[in-house]
Amino acid sequence: MIDNYKKAELQILKHTQAFPLDSGEVLSEVEIGYCTYGTFKPEKKNVLWVFHALTGNADALDWWDGLIGEGLLFDPKNYFIVCANVLGSCYGSTCPSSENPKRKKPYLKDFPLITIRDVVKGHQLLRKHLGIAKIDIGIGGSLGGQQLMEWAVLEPDLFNIIIPIATNAKFSPWGIALNAAQRMALEADVTLYDQHPEAGFKGLEAARAIAISSYRHYNTYDASQQDEGSKIDDFRASSYQRYQGMKLRKRFEPLAYYALSKIMDSHDIGRDRGGTERALLQVTAKTLVIGITTDILFPVREQKYLAQYIKNASLEIIESDYGHDGFLIEYGQLTYIISQFLMK
Repeated sequence: MIDNYKKAELQILKHTQAFPLDSGEVLSEVEIGYCTYGTFKPEKKNVLWVFHALTGNADALDWWDGLIGEGLLFDPKNYFIVCANVLGSCYGSTCPSSENPKRKKPYLKDFPLITIRDVVKGHQLLRKHLGIAKIDIGIGGSLGGQQLMEWAVLEPDLFNIIIPIATNAKFSPWGIALNAAQRMALEADVTLYDQHPEAGFKGLEAARAIAISSYRHYNTYDASQQDEGSKIDDFRASSYQRYQGMKLRKRFEPLAYYALSKIMDSHDIGRDRGGTERALLQVTAKTLVIGITTDILFPVREQKYLAQYIKNASLEIIESDYGHDGFLIEYGQLTYIISQFLMK
């Protein structure tokens, strides 16, 4: 029995065997950071696997505290909750700043390409390590939803219920273009591959400023960043972009951000499976797809597509002025929609 409710302590799974990658390269070993909450009760079918988004971490109570926690929709008293840090991220899993066991120094620019399928392969290792044979509910938004969709296609009988939010079957050219612009901002920082504490941070700030514009919406800025009076410089919206860049700089690593953007670009559940429609038809889990009206990064038509081709799927669209980030903000709507679905 696994019992871990009162604290979200980061645990590390060390896999010391070769880890072949989708690209053909091989990591000689990998580490996967993860957190668990609640008590694992196989007979209760109480496993909830949470997938984090781009710069999230394994502590789901930290970044999804409106859905997960005591007295909330997903209470650790009722669920055994698992959340793993994705490979390539700097919150406990093998990433560019990790030591390359062969060279006894950080990977940095030698860190190999990681794909969504590699990330899910890491999740599979963790599932086996924890002794989980069946996942009752899988849930995730954005990159988290992409991981969930890949796993639901790869192992159709693993999940009873999946709840992909603000995500898609294949990452769009629009999304890839935005990620490419962010990587260009990182590459423009000549210190990116240096080994000192400030390396690449100016590039990271610029990359995040690009990203935040796609996470939010025109309405978000219109409501919160208007200037009073007549101005010709020092606009609130400009300061806000710089603030967002600085905010991420304080908690993330530039090369990990670079690697994660590549992971998102790689998402295509139809690759080598006869296309996305055929892949979606393989999903057998009861499915609730959730979209957000103002999401410009993962527009509603992408969630409609998922619901159209997944058998036994329901579709709900939430109203929000927060764009893509609505899945991290609109807890009231999410709680109501999900709770109603789970009662069916």
